[in-house]
Formats: sequence, C-alpha cells, structure tokens
Amino acid sequence: MFKKFAVLLLLLPLVTFGQFTLKGKFSPVEEFDWILIYKVTPTHSTYVGDTKINTEGKFEFALDSTQTKGMYRLVYAVPQEEFNFDIIYNAKEDIEFTFDIDSGLEYQASNENKLITSYTESMAVISQSIGDYYNERSTDSTALMNIFKTQREIQNEYEKISKGTIAGEFIRANKPYIPEGYQGINDYIKNIRKHFFDHVNFNSEILQSSNFLVERILNFVFGMVAQGENDIESFKTNISAVAKAMKNATPQTKKMLLHILWQQFSEANYEEVANFITDNYLLPIARTLKDTELSTELIRYRSLSFGKIAPDFDIEILEDNKIIKKKLSALDLADKYVLVFWSSSCSHCLEELPLLRDFTKKFEKGALKVVAFGIEDDEYRWKSETYNYPEFIHVIGLGKWENEISKIYNISSTPTYFVLDKSKRIIAKPLDIVELKSFFKDQK
Repeated sequence: MFKKFAVLLLLLPLVTFGQFTLKGKFSPVEEFDWILIYKVTPTHSTYVGDTKINTEGKFEFALDSTQTKGMYRLVYAVPQEEFNFDIIYNAKEDIEFTFDIDSGLEYQASNENKLITSYTESMAVISQSIGDYYNERSTDSTALMNIFKTQREIQNEYEKISKGTIAGEFIRANKPYIPEGYQGINDYIKNIRKHFFDHVNFNSEILQSSNFLVERILNFVFGMVAQGENDIESFKTNISAVAKAMKNATPQTKKMLLHILWQQFSEANYEEVANFITDNYLLPIARTLKDTELSTELIRYRSLSFGKIAPDFDIEILEDNKIIKKKLSALDLADKYVLVFWSSSCSHCLEELPLLRDFTKKFEKGALKVVAFGIEDDEYRWKSETYNYPEFIHVIGLGKWENEISKIYNISSTPTYFVLDKSKRIIAKPLDIVELKSFFKDQK
C-alpha cells in the first residue's frame, strides 16, 4: 500500500505542472491586437486569460492542468459576441491555428479540431453536389443514389473515428437526413425538415457550451421557409417545430434558445413573430423559472408593438388658464401625436428638436401634436430648453435612464420617437427625424 502511495507522489508533480499550448497566427496583422480566452459551459463563460498578438500576428498561451477539457471561446475584437470563435480542447494535445479575416480558420495542430473541420468541409461538398443535382433537374437517379451513398459512408466513417471525442458530439448531432431510395426535390426537402433535429441532444453539455444549438435552430427557422410562402406564418410554423423538438430539453436550455430566437425577430422588427414566441413559449418558461427580468422585457416589448395603446403617464397642460393634470390617454388635442423622448444634455436631440418643431408647423391645427418627454438628471437646463418649443406638450422624467416611464418605453438612447393615432395606438416608431418625416409624407 505504501509503495503505491509513493508512486502517486512521484507522479503528482507531472500531473500538476503538465500543460499544453494554444498558438495562433492572425492576419492581416494590422487588424488584430489582443486575444481573450474563455472556458464556456452551458450556463456561463469563465475568463481564462488574455495575451497580446505580436507584430507578426502571432500569440502563444499556456493551458495548464487547471484548464479542463471542453469548449473554449477566443475573442479577438469588440463587440465580443460578434468577433469570436470556438475551439475544442481535450486536455491531451496542443492547439495551433491560423485565422484570416477573409478565409477563416485553419488548424495546424489538434486532431480534434482538425477532425471537425475535415468533417464539416466533406459534408459541405456533398450538400453542394445534392443541390447541383436538383438544380440541374437531372433525371439520372443512379447519380443521386451514389451521392447519398457517399454521404452515408462519410457520416459513418467520421462517427467511427470520432467515437469518444468531443468532436464526436458535434458529428453525431449534425447527422443529416439521408434517403434510402430516390426522392424528388419536394419529398427530399419535406423529409429534411421532418428529420432536422433527429440526432440533436439538446441536453448535451458540449452542444450547450458551443454555438451549435443556436446555429441549428436559426438555420431551421430561417432556412426552411419555402419560396412563395408567407414569411410570418412560415416562421411561426418553424418556431413551433423547434419548440416541439426541444420538448425534452431543460427549461433553462429552452429559455436560452427561444430568447435568442426572440431577439432575432425583435431586432428585425418582426413584432408579430416575436410576440408569438413570447405568448406561446418564452413567457410561460420565464414565469416557471421565476425570471422576472426576462418576463418584464417580454411584456414591455409587447406593450410597445404596433397597434398597442401607448403606456400611460401623467401630463400637465394649460387649460382655461389653469395647469391641470391629465393622462396621455385622455388627450384630445389632435388626430395624431409624436411622442419624443429626449434630453437637454443630448446633442442629437438639440439638433433634431428644432427640425421637429419646424416640421410640425406645416400641419393644420388639430392635425398633429408633439409630446416631448425629457429624460433628465435635474430640471433646470431642461426647463430652459423647453421655452424654445412652446408648441410642444412638455413632460419631465427625473432619474434619467432609471426613470420608470423611460424604462417602460425601453428607452436606451435619445431622441426616440413614437407616432400615435387619435386613440394613442402606436402606428410608427421612426428611427430619426428623417424617418419621421418620411412616415407622414407617405400618409398623404
């Protein structure tokens, strides 16, 4: 027993101080300066370290025994969520690569990363061959069956040689639908759609720690829209299919993936689709997980969608020589309203508000009214600026970005515009004064 223990003591320094290296070369050299390294898990990213990229575009970083196997993310510019790529580290080998901003990533060392790269390239060639066959409207069924046979052999071979590796998780999950017999283009596409997620394990920690699941669902939702179909209804159908495929996933995984989908549609101003995700899938999950921050974000976005009544707030106006309080919803001064969130310390606002004032003067009385909501730290400078716009209804929101009304309206920059109809329904959300003018021009 003592002898075994002594052997372990001799080996311990080797284990503790053993390390591998991560090397890379970036080009063009002038585009890169620094690299940050993170270990990625399903729930968060842990900072590992950073290093400078030298004048030759090279860097080297030591991965010691504290760095366990798994997925790592290399960030090479800001914003970090855009300028990064993932690598596999199995804690058994060095990693070396070249990264070119135009041609992408190529590995010189690391069998696992070479393996997944080789697999991806091989399957891309097969996919191109299948696409070419159908695009050429070929009637040579034998040629198509040979392509499918090659695809099956490639998949099986890579699954075999990647068994027991991290790369194998991705290769198995990526297994495509491969017909056993000849299929026309319509049946083939229908079956690709039907079997798209057959081999995806949404509960795999490796897949969750990479971009694979995100890219898979985005490819399905946006790529499986048939030409001539209504985009909105197709998107909804595809989202429902994704939700069904994820039925056995953990609530946290569902929330993460559906939130990314929601962000894609909300940022693209597909409000109907974003709210479809909210109402049918994401909001119930957020409530189950007691994620009040996400629930609030979803509800606020929905309340600011086209056709919704603008969230209410108090306004002081002069009526019969008296200052009286009214709600936004109770105003009855015009057929349309421009609600603009601005700040007296915002240079863009001070440029655009005079243009807005001059523009509104072109309308007949009772056609258009501006409600100017000042997001301010104090009222002195704001009060002085309001005298330049006596035609506007002025409201102040102290507390700047923490003001409750600015939070309800999701104000993250100024000026921000909303156009409301007589009933205070949101009918437009122009990005700037140019879009605002364009909206009213189109109304004529």
